[in-house]
Amino acid sequence: MRASKTPISLAPQSSFRNASGRPVLIAGPCSAESETQVLETAKLLQNMQSVNIFKAGIWKSRTRPNSFEGVGNAGLPWLQQVKAQTGMRVAVDVSNAQQAEEALKHGIDILCLNGRVTVNPYSVQEIADVLRGTTTPVLVNNPVYPDLGLWIGAYERLQQAGLTDLGAVHRGFSGEDKELLYRNKPKWEVMLQLRQELPGLPILCDTSHIAGKRSLLYPVGQRALDLGIDGLLFESHVNPAAALSSQQQQLMPQELDVLLNALKTRVKLTETTELVEHLDTLRQEVETLDKQLMELLLHRTTVASQISSYGLGSTPAEDHFRKRQEQLTSLLKPVA
Repeated sequence: MRASKTPISLAPQSSFRNASGRPVLIAGPCSAESETQVLETAKLLQNMQSVNIFKAGIWKSRTRPNSFEGVGNAGLPWLQQVKAQTGMRVAVDVSNAQQAEEALKHGIDILCLNGRVTVNPYSVQEIADVLRGTTTPVLVNNPVYPDLGLWIGAYERLQQAGLTDLGAVHRGFSGEDKELLYRNKPKWEVMLQLRQELPGLPILCDTSHIAGKRSLLYPVGQRALDLGIDGLLFESHVNPAAALSSQQQQLMPQELDVLLNALKTRVKLTETTELVEHLDTLRQEVETLDKQLMELLLHRTTVASQISSYGLGSTPAEDHFRKRQEQLTSLLKPVA
């Protein structure tokens, strides 16, 4: 039986789109590490009137055990203090129904489904069931790999649970072919496809997770703004060098303020911007050449197999081809 599409009906006043047209800005540390760290960061960000929402990681989804997996429920009262002392709305990532329940109990304003949740319809459905009957704003990160159907399916499940204050977070995609330049490959075309499928849905860009390093935060943020993004996410920490996660992509609040002013005035950071654009072009050319080479190799293998089917054994041409194939395989390995 073919699945039918669920029309997406969005709240007329979105938490993720400013009436003024200015981008919604979400900032905070990758991980909430202590009450002092969270409150100090929040108070500094509060002084930057452009920051609308404070976000901190309470539960950290890790591929392997024995890594820092966040402080857990202990960090939720810290976010309650941020709300009480700064007036900012607060947001957290949730990975399962239990975390969603705890976040609601502690008055967290906005829940974010991380990319590992988005790829799992069962987890999305369980979280949607927890949120049923509420008006909780929800952000959905793109799946960790580029599957537009999974991304849209998450909204359909949330919509069926009665949730309408929804937004998307484009944070790039991971994979075996790690990008030389970025932490996560941007694949802006996937974000644009989502906009075509769900034209009213606010879309924000997680600049920090695409960039992966401070030097790329400006060009990635500017590229997102040029594409008409509704908001930006940045990771900010009072002492990034001592952060327990993602040190290279976090900024001190004072540094973030400078960056936001540069983005607001569209300052042209020529060297960095041109480097990004040039490397993007070269990467696309390499991918095209790789595909052409692989097609030729596959065709050559088919012809060689036909020769072998006549029982004539290995030919000098085949031996020569094997050597060339080994050389090409070595050359086609991803650049470290």
